[in-house]
Amino acid sequence: MNNEKSCSRFQASVDESLVRHRSILDILSKLQETSARVHRAVIKAVTECGCVSVEAVKQDLPDDCSYGDLRQHFSSHLEGRLCENCRDIIEQEVGNNLFYIAGLCSTLDLDLNEVLEKEQKRLGTLGMYHLR
Repeated sequence: MNNEKSCSRFQASVDESLVRHRSILDILSKLQETSARVHRAVIKAVTECGCVSVEAVKQDLPDDCSYGDLRQHFSSHLEGRLCENCRDIIEQEVGNNLFYIAGLCSTLDLDLNEVLEKEQKRLGTLGMYHLR
């Protein structure tokens, strides 16, 4: 199945499922809550499980570093790999967050697939200069 159909089906399913939290205020608060739950699940993978660790240090760049070389000098500060349990939990929390992103799009009459396509086009146009 292509991504466009999958994305559209997901948004339609979310739209049908949003009953109790149909208000834009509910959707925004649930989106924030699910985002916090994603953060907490990642933190627990570090602090409770230990399958991954954060090894953060200052990221020094050589004086002659070009934008094209930035990727090779920056680190995620993450060491290790998610265990199956942590991966499952984080995937579930990210899925919940995506549910409310799709719900927000539906409520605002935005097509989630179009939003993704426009963002992909911006990324493609600006490439690495689309620094975030």
